[in-house]
Amino acid sequence: MISFVVSLVALVLGYFLYGRFVERVFGPDDRPTPAVAKADGVDFIVLPSWKIFMIQFLNIAGTGPIFGAIMGAKFGPSAYLWIVLGCIFAGATHDFLSGMLSIRNGGANLPEIIGRYLGNAPKQVMLVFSVFLLMMVGAVFVYSPASLLQTLCKDTGVELLANSTFWIIVIFIYYMIATMMPIDKIIGKIYPLFAFSLLFMAVALMVMLFVKMPDIPEVWEGVGEASLTPKSIFPCLFITIACGAISGFHATQSPLMARCMKSEKMGRPIFYGAMITEGLVALIWATVAMYFFYNEPTPGYQEMAGGDQIISKAPSIVNMVCENWLGLFGSILAILGVVAAPITSGDTALRSARLIIADFIHLEQKSIRKRLYVCVPLFSAVIALLVWQMANPDGFDVIWSWFGWSNQTLSVFTLWAITVYLVQQRKNYYITLIPALFMTTVCTTYLLSEQVLSLDDLYATCIAVVTCVVAYGWFLVWLRKYKKTQNNI
Repeated sequence: MISFVVSLVALVLGYFLYGRFVERVFGPDDRPTPAVAKADGVDFIVLPSWKIFMIQFLNIAGTGPIFGAIMGAKFGPSAYLWIVLGCIFAGATHDFLSGMLSIRNGGANLPEIIGRYLGNAPKQVMLVFSVFLLMMVGAVFVYSPASLLQTLCKDTGVELLANSTFWIIVIFIYYMIATMMPIDKIIGKIYPLFAFSLLFMAVALMVMLFVKMPDIPEVWEGVGEASLTPKSIFPCLFITIACGAISGFHATQSPLMARCMKSEKMGRPIFYGAMITEGLVALIWATVAMYFFYNEPTPGYQEMAGGDQIISKAPSIVNMVCENWLGLFGSILAILGVVAAPITSGDTALRSARLIIADFIHLEQKSIRKRLYVCVPLFSAVIALLVWQMANPDGFDVIWSWFGWSNQTLSVFTLWAITVYLVQQRKNYYITLIPALFMTTVCTTYLLSEQVLSLDDLYATCIAVVTCVVAYGWFLVWLRKYKKTQNNI
């Protein structure tokens, strides 16, 4: 438990120390924000800072820091290192700067930001890539809460409530309403309650960890030796734990809140702070999962937790943990939080997709009729994805796998775009250049070894390192040309 306590403290200190440093690098000021300058009462609208934090936290949380942490715990204490270092130096920095860039560019969505700093071709690629990713989020984050609600209602005696298809339909209907309505009408009103539930769950589980004080591996005992999975730590750990460390999906969500902030100076507590909070949730769930992996005699848990397809069993694992540790009342509140997290990421994912498509085709979204022009084909595509997922036994695992690597690939493009911006502003660009190079290597290795060619990990890593060197060389060439151009002006 020493590693867990040190990690908790490190995340908190990371917010106050490194978060403040990153804030100074960017330099928030008093210029009018898009929420004030472009107010439309639908997507551009000023909200209280505490409410924006709650919405941002739930937007980015989903089941990622819970399910990802459960899977990542099989890698042993190395999960602690990635959650802490990844969250402070990569994820929170990525979220803060992408959110602030959206504010500086009039509330622009991610493809617009990438296009401005990386060029039109990357913009077109990211447009398709990000919309597809958001559709996958909508599909994935329907299944997991539906599965939990089915499990929670199985003993009620009401057959309809114990049917996951019923809950999938209910949740998706909510998605359609929340995507269409002004952001302050539904999202702004119910998110604080859901945020309380999710944070209650995390705090309650942390208290139980200190009560039980489990004997779990510490970081210094060897990160590789304590691994319970045959998969290699590099690159699999860095794809498995995404939302608790760094996630490209977050950069698609930050513009939603960038359109609601009254002042740029709210950026660090909202963007950087929400990511640190998510890292804390991931850290707690990784520790809880390790406790069960190494100590818990609960019948059925080891069978449920074993195997590479653990993600499809994660909802049942969450239910079992909450029932065993928190009792009936605590279990209901905890599961409500875990149910709310993916639902509140799924609805804003589809909302982001609507806005990205609308911005691309230059279609204003103040009128309901024009919102429908975008939403009808969008909802139809997600429904088709859901039907395919439900018709295939491994459908959820396949979509989650695609979501995992595409999510991290999106973060690579975002980090490179931010790096270019920092160069242009003559600011410290190393704070995003180093994470960009690292994540470029991670994603290239994973694609070559796990997704595309199934190469041996060593060969895939070697090719990825070469790719990273080439990317860095390209950056140095561009940097030299850019500085030469600026000197001639």
